[in-house]
Amino acid sequence: MKKVGIFMADGCEEIEGLTVVDIVRRAKLEMTTISITDEKEVTSSHNVTFLTDALASEVDFDGFDAIVLPGGMPGTLNLGASDMVNKVIKKFAGEGKIVAAICAAPSVLGAAGLLEGRHATCHPGFEEKLTGAITSEDAVVVDGNIITSRGMGTAIDFGLAIVDCLTDFDEEVVEHVKKGIVYRNFEEV
Repeated sequence: MKKVGIFMADGCEEIEGLTVVDIVRRAKLEMTTISITDEKEVTSSHNVTFLTDALASEVDFDGFDAIVLPGGMPGTLNLGASDMVNKVIKKFAGEGKIVAAICAAPSVLGAAGLLEGRHATCHPGFEEKLTGAITSEDAVVVDGNIITSRGMGTAIDFGLAIVDCLTDFDEEVVEHVKKGIVYRNFEEV
């Protein structure tokens, strides 16, 4: 079973993070929520407090197939300031593992040098922080093992893209999740 970790920082955008958790778990993949602090309790940018599954200091990242960074402020800044987060995303990218970021969080990938020559998207206004990227306004952009997305309104599509990549593009799995959440892509209507 594929394993996904999602970094949770105080000030994260809870919908971007927890939607991905929900989508990945519905696809029957293993998902671990990981606090980047010494506390499992995380408070989002909208003052929603929740508990993570683990502390980063407790996690063996070698067993994971993907890592996810939700956006939000100051959550994105907290992720970018973490040496541990930067070390993990660089290691994953170098090993060809999936590194996914949404909203402002793709700026962390840009600052880490992971977007050079890659197609990527982000929340409007953060494009200049995607250092070296070929930017797009698409809801979700998949470029090899890097997945980026625009914001809270694209969180379901972002989660589905992660599942799609981790299940080797098994349409049955993605369609099963879409049916279970009564998903309707309004761009197709």
